[in-house]
Amino acid sequence: MPEGDTIHYAALRMRPLLEGRVPEISHPHPRLRGERWAQKLAGQPVTRIDAHGKHLFLRFANDLTIHSHLRMTGSWGTYRPGQPWRRARRRAWLVLHTDEGDVVQFDGPVLELLTESRTRFDRQLAQLGPDILAPDLDGQEFLRRLRQDDPTRPIGDALLDQRTIAGIGNLWKCEGCFSAGIDPWRPVARVSDEEALAIVSAARPGMQQSARDGMQDLHRVVYAKAGRPCPRCGEPIFSRGQGDDNRVTYWCGSCQS
Repeated sequence: MPEGDTIHYAALRMRPLLEGRVPEISHPHPRLRGERWAQKLAGQPVTRIDAHGKHLFLRFANDLTIHSHLRMTGSWGTYRPGQPWRRARRRAWLVLHTDEGDVVQFDGPVLELLTESRTRFDRQLAQLGPDILAPDLDGQEFLRRLRQDDPTRPIGDALLDQRTIAGIGNLWKCEGCFSAGIDPWRPVARVSDEEALAIVSAARPGMQQSARDGMQDLHRVVYAKAGRPCPRCGEPIFSRGQGDDNRVTYWCGSCQS
């Protein structure tokens, strides 16, 4: 699943192509053909593109907002004029075209047109925790939400709850826990506030760099490296499914305690 840094990077690429411009809009996917987005947004410039956690918002001058969440299958592509698309055109759900190029959402299961007020009061969106990539992360709000969670829940699984902190996915959960030296299987009740903040603080710099340049793979130290030697102590890296979604967690059983 694309994580918060991927979404912030997508927003960064879109802004030069869309902000302040009136895009030509098409939505070729059958599910959206009756929605009349092109008519509802005709003549409307994009005023702002925001990301919060794994959610992306394209805001228009007439108080309408396109909201996207990519889940496991979706992606955003940005293409300058004449540049070929990296996925088949039949997989495009939404296309926004300007003289600067195309912005395309492919295979995106959550794609909706909302009023600005609904983006503020939508229950799921309103419940999102602080964005880990916010310039000034509200660490105390993160801790408050974490302490409201099930104290027996493993910290690695708790970090994936977007109501606690928005933007961390499985990769950054693993890398943050490893960098902070915390066992991702340790129950939340046995993780101190300082340790919880250390995990988030360890994940933030890599996520910030990835949000700027898109080079997420440069930061994989333990993720998807089961059986390889830990770069810190040399013992093997373990892997096992965690949480209700059985997301594969990677950690060093020797130096993460």
